[in-house]
Amino acid sequence: MHIAIFTTGGTIDKVYFDAKGNYHVGSPMVSELLVHARLAEMPEITELLRKDSLEMTESDRQVIRAAVEGSAASRVLITHGTDTMVATACALAGIPGKTIVLTGALQPGRFSDSDAAFNLGLAFGAVQLCSAGVYVVANGTVFPADRVRKNLELNRFEPL
Repeated sequence: MHIAIFTTGGTIDKVYFDAKGNYHVGSPMVSELLVHARLAEMPEITELLRKDSLEMTESDRQVIRAAVEGSAASRVLITHGTDTMVATACALAGIPGKTIVLTGALQPGRFSDSDAAFNLGLAFGAVQLCSAGVYVVANGTVFPADRVRKNLELNRFEPL
């Protein structure tokens, strides 16, 4: 099964920037996290962006859409910042013949207490098992992209 992975930045890829505890988006963590999963075959990973999702523009979403549409893979996993992940997922609606799964993390993937590995693992399974469409994976759940929101107060995703 051919799976393409696109990275766009977000908290999953963040690293400490300075002594004040500020962060910046660093290199993608996907390869490192998937090595620990001991996959039989490493999927193709393409870095599209290196942005905090709050800085993501409609133009950035079009770059992501074009990459997904242009990919030979029918199954696509995208790592993304959680704040605007749903907006990007909705911007990917209507791409025929593709199963598209977006996931991210609430803590940087480099942190031992991060949810990144769990979310990525579930997303990797979901992209293989879900039917064509767009999904968001977070908090142990696979959500259809048009029926999820991020609850900022509770810092988790929930169904609409």
